[in-house]
Amino acid sequence: MSSISTRNITVLFWVNFFGTVSFLQPVLTLFYLKNGLSEADILIILLCWSGAVLIGEIPTGVFADRFGPRLSFIVGSSIKLSSIGFLLFAESLPMFLLFSFLNGLSVTFFSGADEALIYESLKKDNQHNKMDQAMGNIQSAGFMAMMIAVLLGSFIAKDLQMEQFKLLITLSMGSYIVEFLLLFLIREPEVKITISDTSLHKVAEGMKVIKRAPQLLLMFLNLTLVFIPTVAVFEKFDQPLMIDAGLPVYLIGSVYAIGALLAFFSSRSIGVLHKKFTYPFLMYASGFLSALGLVVAAMFQNQLWVVLFVVLFLRWVGAIRYPIYSQLSNNLIPTHVRATTISLLSILDSLFDLIVFILLIGFAREGIPGILLGSACIAMIGSFLPIQNRSHRKKQGNRAFNH
Repeated sequence: MSSISTRNITVLFWVNFFGTVSFLQPVLTLFYLKNGLSEADILIILLCWSGAVLIGEIPTGVFADRFGPRLSFIVGSSIKLSSIGFLLFAESLPMFLLFSFLNGLSVTFFSGADEALIYESLKKDNQHNKMDQAMGNIQSAGFMAMMIAVLLGSFIAKDLQMEQFKLLITLSMGSYIVEFLLLFLIREPEVKITISDTSLHKVAEGMKVIKRAPQLLLMFLNLTLVFIPTVAVFEKFDQPLMIDAGLPVYLIGSVYAIGALLAFFSSRSIGVLHKKFTYPFLMYASGFLSALGLVVAAMFQNQLWVVLFVVLFLRWVGAIRYPIYSQLSNNLIPTHVRATTISLLSILDSLFDLIVFILLIGFAREGIPGILLGSACIAMIGSFLPIQNRSHRKKQGNRAFNH
C-alpha cells in the first residue's frame, strides 16, 4: 500500500498535467481578435483577471483553512471549468470579462494549498525534507502539458476558423473534467492543515519587514515592473505580431515549445551564470535588455526573424529573473514571517498588474506598437531600481532584524 505522500504527489502530478493543458492558449489572442476585440479590450481582460486574483487571494486562503485543501481544489476546478465553458458562447466583451474574472478566481483556490498539502503529507511519512523534490516533480507535469497543448492547439486552429477555436475549447474542458475527477483521489492527512496565516499580528509583522528593509520593496518593484510588461503583456500580443510578420499559425506552437525549452534550460543554468556574473548585474542587464527587446519588436514588427528572436529572448530572460530575485529577497526576510511577507508581496504584485494594465490602455490607441513602447518605458523604469550587492545587503539585514 502506497504512503499518503506518494499517493498525493502522484495525484497532484496528474492534476497539474490535465489542469495546465490549454489547447486554446497558443491562439488565445487571435481568438479574441477574431471575435472583434481590440488591443485595449485585451488589456481590460487582463485587468479583470488580476483583479480577481487580488480580491480572491485572502478569502480563498481562509476557505482552504476552514474546509481543507481537497475541497478548495474541487471548488477551484469547478470554477475554472465553468469559466472555460463561457468561451463557447462568448461574443461580446462582458462575456470575456466574466470568463477572465472566474478564471483568475479559480487560481486562488489552489494558491498555497497544494504546497501545504504536500508538506503535511510528507511530514506524515517523516519525509518532509523531500519537499523540493516533490514540488519539482509536480511542476514538471505542467511543462509536459504545455508542450503538447501549444503544438496541438496551433495546428488545429491553423485556419483561425470559429469551429476550430470551439474544438480547442471543448478539448480543454475535457482535460479539466479529468482534473476535476482526479481531485477526489486526494487523501488529506489526519492533521489540521494551515494554508494561510492571515492573522493581523502576522500581517503586521510582514509589513514591518518590508518597512525595515526598503531594499526588499525596491527589488520587488525591479522584478515586477519588468515582468509585467515583458511577460504578462508581451505574451498576450506576440501571437498577432508573429502572424503579421508572416509566420503561419500552425508554427506558433513550435515557437512556444522552443521558448519553453529555452526557459527550462536557462532556469537550470542560473548557477553557471552566477559563476561569471553577480546577481545584481544579471538583474540589471536582463531588465534593460528586456526593455530594449520591446522597442526592437515595435520598430521591426514586420521582420519575422527579429520578432521571433525577441519572443524567444524574452522567454529566456523571464526564466532567470525570478529565481535570482527569490534568492536575493529571501536573504532579507526572517523565517518566522517568510510566508506572510511573500503573500503580502504577491498581493502587491496583483495591484501593480492593475496599475500597469490601466496605464497601457492609453497606449493601445496606437495599436500593438504603442503598447510595446509603453511597456518598454515601464520596464526601463523598473530596471533602474537599485539591487544592492551582497555585502551591503547583509549589513542592512543585520541592522533591520537584529535588534
